[in-house]
Amino acid sequence: MISGGTSIFDRIASFSNVSYTKDECVETASFVSACDGLATVFDSLGVAFAFVKSDIVGNIAKVRAKQEELPHRFTTLQSIVKNELSNQNTSKSTRTATEGLLWLKRTLDFTHQGLKMNWESPTNEELSVSLTKSYQVTLAPYHSVFVQPLFTMTMKACPSRADFYNNLGITNAKSRQQFQNWLNGLGRCVYNLNEFYERNGISKDAFGG
Repeated sequence: MISGGTSIFDRIASFSNVSYTKDECVETASFVSACDGLATVFDSLGVAFAFVKSDIVGNIAKVRAKQEELPHRFTTLQSIVKNELSNQNTSKSTRTATEGLLWLKRTLDFTHQGLKMNWESPTNEELSVSLTKSYQVTLAPYHSVFVQPLFTMTMKACPSRADFYNNLGITNAKSRQQFQNWLNGLGRCVYNLNEFYERNGISKDAFGG
């Protein structure tokens, strides 16, 4: 639990601060920073989620590495993906940043739907229930029959609803608003990226596994 009246959102980059261009392209640097913060949030879910955090960190690294190749050119996520897709000689397996971002957005979707459902639950639904529901519609369709049971077991190891929010330091009006802003910003990123991938014909089955 975070003490001193502060929350985790006082020390991580928030999705509410992700920048967008006029045509709704996601600014790479602020997005990557917010995803670094997401990895920290997953620490509050406990050690059972360590492999999920590791996957998040790995996919962030793929996007960051691509940006650092040409930082003045790859200022948005969309510019990175378009660059990789524009090379007709590039096989699907070598579109590293596009694949990393695809899996990252799936995890963002899982996180957003699960936490939004839990946060807004009129019955104070336990976190394990909300995340399990979210998993079934966001990540499960892309996971093999070998991976799905692992996630099912992981959901059962979730902390209680009360402990999770206490771990984040959500104890007062300020921290509740910080979390709401973070959640809203996360939802905007998910919507934007889902729309971009669909509009550009990147198959929902691409890079499944």
